[in-house]
Amino acid sequence: MAKKINFLSDLTGSFSTPCSENPTVRMIEAAYQNEGMNARFITCEVGPETLSHAINGAIAMGWKGFSCSLPNKQEVIQYLDDLDTSAQVIGAVNCVVIKEGKLTGYNTDGKGFIEALCDITSVKGKHITLLGAGGAARAIAVEAALAGAKHITLVNRNQERGEALVKLIEENTKAKASFVKWTKHVSIESETEILVNATSIGLNDAQAIPDIDMDSLHKEMIIADVIPNPPETKLLREAAKKGCTTLNGLNMLVNQGAQNIYNWFGKKVDREPMKASLKEIFEAK
Repeated sequence: MAKKINFLSDLTGSFSTPCSENPTVRMIEAAYQNEGMNARFITCEVGPETLSHAINGAIAMGWKGFSCSLPNKQEVIQYLDDLDTSAQVIGAVNCVVIKEGKLTGYNTDGKGFIEALCDITSVKGKHITLLGAGGAARAIAVEAALAGAKHITLVNRNQERGEALVKLIEENTKAKASFVKWTKHVSIESETEILVNATSIGLNDAQAIPDIDMDSLHKEMIIADVIPNPPETKLLREAAKKGCTTLNGLNMLVNQGAQNIYNWFGKKVDREPMKASLKEIFEAK
């Protein structure tokens, strides 16, 4: 007797705009295929004005859940029934689980970074300096603080946004936080143990670099970049010349995707095929 085949796949996807250059679909489906999962990931062009319709459609079609990228990470919260602790503190969601008609929001951006960092060092007790105060910086700052970071310095051009993030950290975690105005060639505090570029500077541009005083970096520092493409940004290349340990954004992106899959299916997947799929894309450009 022929083996029975189930032609009804479990559906997941992404709601964002613009989305045509987002490679997440290749990464997630590489994991599904490697694990032999009957699941698909669909990239959807969805902005705030159509987000409620997209969510209702996902529920009606029995989706397991979806990821949210810009500009929907905050907009989506109003449609959810519950929030994970870190998503609630961060005030943004990048992963939604649909279960029995109930929608729960998670934020795996910061978790993905902390997990990648743990391959090098523990964040506990560390002094971290973050460049930027946007969505990525917010997620990383909160997760680092919840994981036991001692002090977080926020370097940002917009003082109001930077100070708001300092307040958020100090009111919701045990970590201390401070703000530094991002001026031309800003120096990085010498007590910094981990420096993170949490801006988009360097994305798809191998020669772009954050405007900081590179002479203020020293070899005891770990220099990290959230940008996955190119994996080795100019910041990381220059930091490596100074003897710094570096961490690129590729593992952060892979870890975040793997955690989303775990949220949707309760399954831990092999991350190597996910990483290989991204490298194939980025190296082809």
